[in-house]
Amino acid sequence: MASRIPILLMGMLLLLCWLSEAEYMKYKDSKLPLNVRIKDLMSRMTLEEKVGQMTQIERTVASAEVMKKYFIGSILSGGGSVPAPKASAEAWIDMVNDFQNGSLSTRLGIPMIYGIDAVHGHNNVYKATIFPHNVGLGATRQADSFISADPELVKRIGAATALEVRATGIPYVFAPCIAVCRDPRWGRCYESYSEDHKIVQAMTEIVLGLQGDIPAGSRKGVPFVSGKTKVAACAKHFVGDGGTTEGINENNTVIDRHGLLSIHMPAYYNSIIKGVSTVMVSYSSWNGIKMHANHDLVTGFLKNILRFRGFVISDWTGIDKLTTPSHANYSYSIEAGIKAGIDMIMAPMNYTEFIDGLISQVKNNIIPISRIDDAVKRILRVKFVMGLFEDPLADKSLVNQLGSQEHRELAREAVRKSLVLLKNGESADEPLLPLPKKSSKILVAGSHADNLGYQCGGWTIEWQGLSGNNLTSGTTILTAIKNTVDPLTEVVYEENPDSNYVKSNNFSYAIIVVGEHLYAETFGDNLNLTIPEPGPSTIYNVCGAVKCVVVVISGRPVVMQPYIPLMDALVAAWLPGSEGQGVADVLFGDYGFTG
Repeated sequence: MASRIPILLMGMLLLLCWLSEAEYMKYKDSKLPLNVRIKDLMSRMTLEEKVGQMTQIERTVASAEVMKKYFIGSILSGGGSVPAPKASAEAWIDMVNDFQNGSLSTRLGIPMIYGIDAVHGHNNVYKATIFPHNVGLGATRQADSFISADPELVKRIGAATALEVRATGIPYVFAPCIAVCRDPRWGRCYESYSEDHKIVQAMTEIVLGLQGDIPAGSRKGVPFVSGKTKVAACAKHFVGDGGTTEGINENNTVIDRHGLLSIHMPAYYNSIIKGVSTVMVSYSSWNGIKMHANHDLVTGFLKNILRFRGFVISDWTGIDKLTTPSHANYSYSIEAGIKAGIDMIMAPMNYTEFIDGLISQVKNNIIPISRIDDAVKRILRVKFVMGLFEDPLADKSLVNQLGSQEHRELAREAVRKSLVLLKNGESADEPLLPLPKKSSKILVAGSHADNLGYQCGGWTIEWQGLSGNNLTSGTTILTAIKNTVDPLTEVVYEENPDSNYVKSNNFSYAIIVVGEHLYAETFGDNLNLTIPEPGPSTIYNVCGAVKCVVVVISGRPVVMQPYIPLMDALVAAWLPGSEGQGVADVLFGDYGFTG
């Protein structure tokens, strides 16, 4: 009997050792190397769990239950998709954490990653700071340079944007857009820093602002996100989106390989070297081949030649658009998109169809499991690098960063630096600008002078933008003028006065603010590039009767030639965003023009 006790003890010890070994999940140990954690987690995953990781759904169809049932890897807010109108940072955090708790309650507890378009600040969110759109930032110049733009400025904007996005519990942004807009008729031209790829390359410094500076000696191409005040970034739209025929959105870019690689590709090299976490594929085609089905460029070039190690994501229903009409042959779309090398699919609404279709294609050997494993490895790598496994839930420690005064001052600086002076007086000897702050009476006119929505442009609160002054917090150009002039100067605002009114009121001078209406994406495609009425008639009525400066609010260069003889000064202000005070800072000479 006595000899059996040690054997029994030995057996119990072995069982305990085995149980503790079974409980030790390497992927949960942050001290272990990244590849060990990825390999361990991959070895535990079923096909269903892997396909779930490859699926990104819209928040309107998400719930904790959906996350748990389908092992969903990611959620996004499409343009204007919010938990509630004018939702607070706390409301955003509660929503994101609710979804995350669903993901954490799955068998393996793999956290989801929430993504949002923060293309000029945290633009979906009420009271966030709205920075100038990229077209304006691309016009900025460092004092000692006329070639490169101001990369240090956009890096600071990236860091501020990251803080505001994290303030709402979100760790992933679909930015920056590194398109090279070669035709201003394109409706997304304002999302591009420049037609010059060198300027776009310089502006990839925003990646380091969003994600943090990569540690010295890092392997090139490996994603990097520096903790809880930073976000995963996304270089988009791969590749050639700014070069389509006649600037038609989502159209065909006709260019030889050398042209594609020398104009549209360089900013991707820079982004990848800077550790960008994800790359989004373009809706557009290259020489007739849709990018969402282009294995040569997505797998062959981006993954194999550029050695990109993050994940590749589709655009919104991007694979659906591989057929005409969209979604006409979804099984083909799944096969073509996944085989091209796309790792995560934005299947915002019809996610069950995507999941079922992909699982079926793997089981029927249409898509090899090796392709699935490549995708999931990349997605998990980004999640591990970001620290999502250690800190999956957002806390409320950063809520005061949303729309902070410091960020508004930075946006105001960006507005000042982006303004471009196109005309100033009939000759250099008689400039109109800077304007005197002390005058008896001045006129402010134009549809865009007192309209925060027009100032911010598309991708602001709503996908297409919103006209008016009650969309979010900010300063209109009219308010900025009133804040800047001498208290004794009378400021009269008349949106579209007739010439008799102007002549009979004895104004010292007039400031006219006119420009384009709101648009985003295809809705902005414009083959004539003129500004709409009442802009032209306001210019004729006012400038014909009094000294005037015209400030143009637009997402691209627009035709001003017919009105130039009438005006005394002309300023391109692009889409300056929420801080209109930056416009007045320069008009009245507190700062000089540098754009």
